[in-house]
Amino acid sequence: MAAILLARKLDAFSRSLARKAPRFIIYEGISNSKTRAEQIGTKGYAVGFEGLVTFVHTAAPQNRFIEEVVREEVKMFPRQALRELIANALVHQDFLATGTSPMIEMYSDRVEISNPGIPPIAVDRFIDENRSRNEKLADLMRWFHICEEKGSGIDKVIEAAEVFQLPAPDFRVGTIHTTAVLFAHQEFSDMSKSDRIRACYQHCCLLYVTNRRMSNQTLRDRFRFDESKNVLVSQVISATKDAGLIKADYSVSNSTRYVRYLPFWA
Repeated sequence: MAAILLARKLDAFSRSLARKAPRFIIYEGISNSKTRAEQIGTKGYAVGFEGLVTFVHTAAPQNRFIEEVVREEVKMFPRQALRELIANALVHQDFLATGTSPMIEMYSDRVEISNPGIPPIAVDRFIDENRSRNEKLADLMRWFHICEEKGSGIDKVIEAAEVFQLPAPDFRVGTIHTTAVLFAHQEFSDMSKSDRIRACYQHCCLLYVTNRRMSNQTLRDRFRFDESKNVLVSQVISATKDAGLIKADYSVSNSTRYVRYLPFWA
C-alpha cells in the first residue's frame, strides 16, 4: 500500500507493481491507429497524481466554444472532470487483474479513462451511489486529498461537462474494464439521440441529488437554449421518458406545462 501510493519509482519494488502505473496515450485523430505520444507513470499514486492530472489537462485541445464566451483560453476537458475520473480509475481498479492497468487515452474528439474491473454498482447509478472496491486505498487517497470517498466525484464531472457545454459523459462497462468518456464540444444538432437522452438523464439526476427538479426550462438552460426551443427540448424529455430513465413528478403540480421530472429510481 505504501509503495503504490508513495513510491518515487514503482519499478524499484516489483515489476508487477510497476504494471499498475497509469498509462497516458495521445492519438492522432479519432482512432487509435496512430499514436502521437505515450507516457507511462513511474511514481506512486499520491506522489504523482497532481503531476499526472496537469500533464493530461495540458495536452488537451482548446475549447473554442468556451473561449468565445469567456474570452480566455480554456482547455477542452475541464481539469476538475479529469481529476475526478483519473482518481476514480486508480481507486476503483481491480488489482487482481493481470496484464492491464489504468489507461488515459486522448483522441481529437474525446478522452477515455479506463480501469481494470467491473463496477459493483450499475453505471446509471454512478451519480447517486458510492461503493469503494479498495476501501483502504480509498481511505488513504482521501487522506491525501486526492478523492473524497463520498460519492460526489461523478456529480462534479457531470456538472463540469454542463458548464463547459460538452456532451454528457458516457460510462461504459466491458468484459474486464470500466471506461469513462469525456467528449469534446458538439453542437446540439450534431448530437445523436442517445447523446441527448444521456444528457437529459444526467441533468435530471444532478438536480435530484441537490434537492431540485428538472423541468423543460432547466434542460433548456443546460443546452443554452432560449424559449423558442421549448418544443425541441420537450422531445428530448419525451424520448428520455420512453427510455425509462426519468418520470414525471406530480407531487407539486398536475399541470403538464409546469411538470417536473425525477430519475427513474427516485
